[in-house]
Amino acid sequence: MVGPAGRGSDAFSGKWRSLGVLIVCELLAMAVWFASAAVLPALRAQHALDPTFEALLTSAVQFGFVAGTLVSAVLSLPDRLDPRHLLRASALVAGLASFASAALPGDSGALIALRFLTGICMAGVYPVGMKIASSWARGDTGLLIGLLVGALTVGSAAPHLFAAFGGVDWRLTYIAAGIFAIASGVAAGWVGLGPGMGKAPPFDPRHALKAWTDRPLRLANLGYLGHMWELYAMWAWIGLFVQASFAERMGAADAALWGRIATFATIAIGAVGCLAGGVFADRLGRTTLTMAAMLVSGFCALTVGFTFGGAPVLVLGICAIWGISIVADSAQFSASVAELADRSLVGTMLTVQTAQGFLLTLVTIHFLPYAVEWLGWQLAFATLAIGPFLGVWAMARLRADPASQRLAGGRR
Repeated sequence: MVGPAGRGSDAFSGKWRSLGVLIVCELLAMAVWFASAAVLPALRAQHALDPTFEALLTSAVQFGFVAGTLVSAVLSLPDRLDPRHLLRASALVAGLASFASAALPGDSGALIALRFLTGICMAGVYPVGMKIASSWARGDTGLLIGLLVGALTVGSAAPHLFAAFGGVDWRLTYIAAGIFAIASGVAAGWVGLGPGMGKAPPFDPRHALKAWTDRPLRLANLGYLGHMWELYAMWAWIGLFVQASFAERMGAADAALWGRIATFATIAIGAVGCLAGGVFADRLGRTTLTMAAMLVSGFCALTVGFTFGGAPVLVLGICAIWGISIVADSAQFSASVAELADRSLVGTMLTVQTAQGFLLTLVTIHFLPYAVEWLGWQLAFATLAIGPFLGVWAMARLRADPASQRLAGGRR
C-alpha cells in the first residue's frame, strides 16, 4: 500500500503511477452503473415488463447512489476514513451484486434491489476517487479530475459494448461488468494518497450544510445541478433513441446491433471532452469552460430530436458532439468545489455535490419517457436544455464573485 508521496522526482513518478491505477480502478468499477440500461432491450424481448419496473430498473442505481452519498456526506466518511479502503470495499461489493443480478430472472423484483445496492457502492467509488485525485493536484486540478471523469465515462459506456457483442443473453453483460468491478477492487490496493490530503475533521453533520451556506460553493453546485439535469437522462435514454431512429432506416436486428455500438460511441467519446475540458479549464478558467460546454450541449439537446429517422451518420454526428460537450464540464464543477472548499472537507463537499446532482437525475430519468410519449422523440430531449442554460447563469454569477479568484484561471 502506497502512502502520501514525498518530494522531487519520486513524488512526480508516484503521482502519475497512483493516478494511473486510480483511473483504471474508476473505469473498471463504473462498468456496473449502466448495465441495466444496456440490457433493457433484451429484457423487453424476453419478458412483458411493466413500465414502472423498467423505470425502476434504470434508476435504481441512482436511488442507491443518492442514499449512499447522503449517508456518506452526513458522516463525512470520505474525509474521516482512508479513501482507498472505502474505494476497494465498494468496488468489490458492487461486483458481487452484478454477479448476483446475472443469476436472477430478468423480471425479478430482487434485481431492482441489487441495482440499488450497486448504487450505494458507487457512492464509495465516484466522489471518493475525485477526492484522491484532488490530493495530488498542483495547479492541475481540472486535468486530474477530468482524466478521472473521462475514465468514468468510458466505464459507464462499457455495458453497451458488452450488450452489442454478448449475443441475446443479457446475463453476460452483468457478468462482464461484475468482473470489471472485482478487478477494480483488487487494483485499488496500489492507489496512493497525495500530499494534499487534508487532516480528518472531527465528526460534525453540519459540515455538509456548507455546500449551500457558502455562496461560492452554492453557485458552483447550482451550475452542477444544471449540468446533471441533462447528463444522466441523456445517457440513460440515448440508446433507445438511436436504436428507434436507426430502425427507420434498417432492419430491426441491424438497428439493435448498430444502435448499441453507436450508444457506446456516444457516451465513450465524452472521455475526449473530459480530457480537453481539463486542459483548457486549468488554462482558460473553470467558468469559461463550463459555460461554453453547457451552451453547446444545450443546443444539441434542442436539435438532436430533429435528426430522428434521418441518415444514421447524421444522427451519430449530432450525438457525438452532444456526447463530448455534455460531459466536458462535469469534472470542472467538482474541481471548482475542490478549490473553493476547506481542504479538510473536500471529500464531504464533493460527496454532497454528487448526492444532490444524482437526486435531480431521478427526476429527468423518470420524466423523459413521458416526454417521449407526449412530444415524441423529435422534441423530448429538448426538455433537457433547461438545465444547461440555467447552469450557465449560475456559473456567470460565480465568475463575478470575488471568490472565483481561487479557481484555476481566476475570474475567467
